[in-house]
Amino acid sequence: MDPLDTGPEAGSTGMPWQRPQAVLLNFFAIHLLGRAEACYSGSLIDVLARVGVGEHAARSTLSRMTRRKLLERHRSGKRVYFGLTDYTVKVLEEGGQRVRHAVNREWDGHWTVLGFSLPETRRADRHLLRSRLAWSGFGPLQNGLWITPQAIDIDKLLDGLDVTEHVKAFRATTLHPTDMQEMIAETWDLDGLADGYRRFLERWDVSDPLDSKRDVLSRQLLMHAEWTLLLRNDPGLPVEHLPPDWPAVRAEHVFLRMRSALAPHADREVESLVDRIPLPDRDSTKPRRRQGQRSA
Repeated sequence: MDPLDTGPEAGSTGMPWQRPQAVLLNFFAIHLLGRAEACYSGSLIDVLARVGVGEHAARSTLSRMTRRKLLERHRSGKRVYFGLTDYTVKVLEEGGQRVRHAVNREWDGHWTVLGFSLPETRRADRHLLRSRLAWSGFGPLQNGLWITPQAIDIDKLLDGLDVTEHVKAFRATTLHPTDMQEMIAETWDLDGLADGYRRFLERWDVSDPLDSKRDVLSRQLLMHAEWTLLLRNDPGLPVEHLPPDWPAVRAEHVFLRMRSALAPHADREVESLVDRIPLPDRDSTKPRRRQGQRSA
C-alpha cells in the first residue's frame, strides 16, 4: 500500500497526479524538503489555486493531511502554518532517490525473493502483505513467491505484520533455462507501465507543455506529480532486460530537461508567493513575510 495515497479526493481535477495532496506533497518535496520551514496556509491555498483547486477543497486537503500525520500545524501570531512531519520527510527523501535514478541501469544481477504461505484464516494479513510487496516493487512470480530486482530491507517491509514465521526471503540470481525477458513480462504489466510513460511524453515532450496559460510553478508541480506517480508504480526493472525503445528512458530524459528548465523560474515564483517560518526550536521564530499574501 502506498504510504502517501489517500484515494479519490475532494477537489481532484481528474487524474491521480492532479489530486490536491499529490500537488502539495510535490510542492513540499521540491521547495521545502531539508529546509526545516513551515508554510502559511494561505500560501498553500494560493499554490493549489494555480492548478485549479478551490479554496474549500484546499482547506479540506490540509486538514486531511494533518489528520493522517503527513503535515503538522504551527502557529505564528494569528496565522497557521503547515510543515512536514518526520514520517513524511523520510518518505519524501526515499522517493527523491527514485526521482534521481528512474531507469535502472546499474542492476547487479540479483533478485530479492520472498515466499510466504498464510492459512485461509489469515486472509486479511495475506492481503496486506501482498499490498506491501506490490508497493515495494515486488511482482508475483508464482503463487506465494514474489520477486524484485531491488535490494529490499525485509525487516522494514514486514514491520507491524505478524507474519515473519510464515515468510522466507533471500537474494538470488537466475540460472538456465530461465528466460529473463519472458519472466519479467509474465510477472509485471509491462504494457501498463509503458503506456504511462508514453502518456507522460505526449504531455511533456512538446514545445508548449499543457498550455501557454499555465504559470511555471503549476507546470512544475503537475509534471513532478505525474512523474512521481509513474515511479511509485514502476518496480525499477533492469533496462537491459526490457523491450527495445523502452519509453521510460526517453521520459526520464524529458523529465530531467524540463526540471532544469522550470526550476529557476518556479523558485522565483515561490519566493514571491509563499510566506514561511522556521520550524520550532530553530534559530529564529520570526515569520518571513512575502508579498501578495492573503490575510489570515
